[in-house]
Amino acid sequence: MLLRLSQRPLAAAAIVALAIVGASGAGGPLGAVLLGLLGGATATLIAWRAYFFPEAVIVREAPAEGREQWAQEILGALPEPMLLVEGGRVAVANPAAKQLLGRWVEGQDVRLALRHPATLERLSRPAPRDREVEQLEVVGIGQAERRWLITIATLDDGARLVHLADRSEAIAAEKMRVDFVANASHELRTPLATVLGFIETLQDDGAGGDKEIRSRFLGLMHGEGKRMQTLIEDLMSLSRIEAERFNAPRDPVDLVQIVEEVRAGCAQLFLDRSNELVVENDARSTVVPGDRGQLLQLVRNLIVNALKYGRAESQVTVRFEDDGPAQLRFAVIDRGEGIAVEHLPRLTERFYRVDAGRSRAVGGTGLGLAIVKHIVSRHRGRLDIRSKVGEGTIVTVWLPREAEQLS
Repeated sequence: MLLRLSQRPLAAAAIVALAIVGASGAGGPLGAVLLGLLGGATATLIAWRAYFFPEAVIVREAPAEGREQWAQEILGALPEPMLLVEGGRVAVANPAAKQLLGRWVEGQDVRLALRHPATLERLSRPAPRDREVEQLEVVGIGQAERRWLITIATLDDGARLVHLADRSEAIAAEKMRVDFVANASHELRTPLATVLGFIETLQDDGAGGDKEIRSRFLGLMHGEGKRMQTLIEDLMSLSRIEAERFNAPRDPVDLVQIVEEVRAGCAQLFLDRSNELVVENDARSTVVPGDRGQLLQLVRNLIVNALKYGRAESQVTVRFEDDGPAQLRFAVIDRGEGIAVEHLPRLTERFYRVDAGRSRAVGGTGLGLAIVKHIVSRHRGRLDIRSKVGEGTIVTVWLPREAEQLS
């Protein structure tokens, strides 16, 4: 540890005194006496100064190499990204920071590590003397839409501790709440008005007493109620997926097993429309890291869409192929009327319908492909939709095979 400047004159005096003693023959009685007197005087002065001015004997931090070792041990135990910045470079980065910014980040110029103008502007300012702690919210570190609360604390010697707190999920959850209220109020208004109208009709003694009218209206009310239930379930599902989108799932899931589960669950729909489901598997493996429930929902939505919008008595194909060693590609192909090219870019928007009347007639909520898009995004995959009018539609999904690619 190093003494403050206020202590150094005392230490220097002691050293000079000891040198004089040594020069006069410290081995004799006179040397011993002088040594004792000077040593006692020095100790008395240091003790006196420590008592009346305790701040004067506070030691500085350990040398830089010692502090970096300390920082490695302390910061390494923290779950959120943290950096120790000295002289414009990243002296220490804990494992969470390396995962976010890259394993190469330690020892690099902080401008290459963070690449965010507002953060770099704060770090480039002269270090404040009052150990000021600064906070700012930024977007775009790690991923384009990821939001961070950055806290910058200044140490005694001007080094900076930088802490990054991920606020993406909290902000996304709040946005989902607002969107949910807006979308639900819009989409539920029509079926709810229909149900209320039927109830008012059935309350009339004339109409309500007619068995045939009552039966028909109750059937329509049941259908509208089921549609509202499906819509609410889809909205809740979409909100959950979006709120979790920054946490990549990693459980091993076999997509061929998922397809067979969907086949069994949709057996009646296949029977009603006389469709056939064909699975073509040319991949070395169909196992990917993921969330099983969400991948089941993704495959079900694609296959049910292919059934509903494809031609009756036609074939629906699910094809698995390798896209290099790191990715699995699977496609769901229908033989239907197809979709005009101007609609393709908007198919994954919430509540967007190419034909609103037909979509409602087959039980669609307008959220199926929006859910698919967000599931693919959470699994760090890619989605592509291609269609030709009169021929049919191909929906292709690419998913990474290795969990490391999901980071």
